[in-house]
Amino acid sequence: MATNWPEIAFSDVLVGSTRNGIYKKKEFHGSGVKIVNMGELFANTRLFSVPMKRVELTEKEKAKSCLQRSDLLFARRSLVAEGAGKCSIVMEIDEPTTFESSIIRGRPDPKQVDSLFLYYLFNSPHGIYLLGTILRHVAVAGITGSDLVQLKIPRPPLPEQRAIAHILGSLDDKIELNRRMNKTMEAMARAIFKSWFVDFDPVRAKAEGRDPGLPDEIAALFPDSFQDSDLGEIPKGWEIKPLDDIALLKTQTIQPKNFTDKIWEHYSIPAFDKGRQPVCDAGKDIKSGKYAVPENCVLASKLNPQFPRVWLPDVQDADSAICSTEFMPFVPNIKSYRPFLYEMLQSHPVQSEISSRVTGSTGSRQRVKPKEIAVMPCLVPPKDVVDTFCDQVGPLHDNQLSNIRQSAILSSLRDTLLPKLISGELRVPDAEKLVEGAV
Repeated sequence: MATNWPEIAFSDVLVGSTRNGIYKKKEFHGSGVKIVNMGELFANTRLFSVPMKRVELTEKEKAKSCLQRSDLLFARRSLVAEGAGKCSIVMEIDEPTTFESSIIRGRPDPKQVDSLFLYYLFNSPHGIYLLGTILRHVAVAGITGSDLVQLKIPRPPLPEQRAIAHILGSLDDKIELNRRMNKTMEAMARAIFKSWFVDFDPVRAKAEGRDPGLPDEIAALFPDSFQDSDLGEIPKGWEIKPLDDIALLKTQTIQPKNFTDKIWEHYSIPAFDKGRQPVCDAGKDIKSGKYAVPENCVLASKLNPQFPRVWLPDVQDADSAICSTEFMPFVPNIKSYRPFLYEMLQSHPVQSEISSRVTGSTGSRQRVKPKEIAVMPCLVPPKDVVDTFCDQVGPLHDNQLSNIRQSAILSSLRDTLLPKLISGELRVPDAEKLVEGAV
């Protein structure tokens, strides 16, 4: 660490001491104030206002255990060692919110320290090392508040803390903005698909003599009546066909371990769950066979379909893109149909159809057979309707992929700057030059 920054006990910059979260019996859960649990802590390292479970508190409990903006939260215990001590910061409070008993709260004194600086400190390699020194292993890995407050942490001058927090925070703010924009665009695309191809809103409106609320040239593409089919009532003139009439299942197997030094763009289940960004792995580190990821494909998981995973890959190098064999790579028969294929595969009717074909008795082993999915019946609208849908939704998908790419670059830059700024190896003016233009 920088030798010109004094080290102090964490307790010296807190308002009061740390506090463990609240424990309430089951009968008090379901209504009341929001409660941060371990799921929110690990899913939102910077905690904004998100949906949470609720718990009933007395006024005395509220006074003691409700959160404030800039509070720091630490995972008090975890089934895995790396989870214990995980630090999050409360960025936004829109209503009374408390936290569960597996979490420790620390409330920094704003007159002495910048909370966001401390958040980045505890997420830096040095901070993670410090938290590791107080890790205890009993039934599960954990830390205690009494040990936490004794940690010696560096304290740069407050203006420098704020400058460091601003630089790193501006990168995270842009990443968060991209995430929110993507969430909005994803909702828009799903809403259009549901309206046109699940609820058949334009057809129903025309059948009832109402305005479909679409431009005339788009409304004219939809019929004004329905017909029966094996999947129930569908718009007149539309068809039910097997999925492989729309897209082909491509399962070209590759053995990355045969190319030990090659770097592969690896689309895995954990990578999907972490943020839908593939990881770069060397062939020597990949022990099992994988599927090639065609450039224009959509990946649908065959594992545990009760938790749908449908991925729109942003393939950068088709010769190096591979995926877990838990994914089914589908390539649209018409190249421009990828937006329709993606939205169709993640739609509720298709996911229900996939789930109905599951085999295996336990959640971790439940899978579907790809060849069965490839021929399952699907609704196939006329080409001009699908073309119009893809024209509407394709740009939304392109913007989402662009935001994901940008966020990956910003995340890498943040992770590079974080330890250097926290240690004092890189000073603020030099970091500002590196960040300039990135956000």
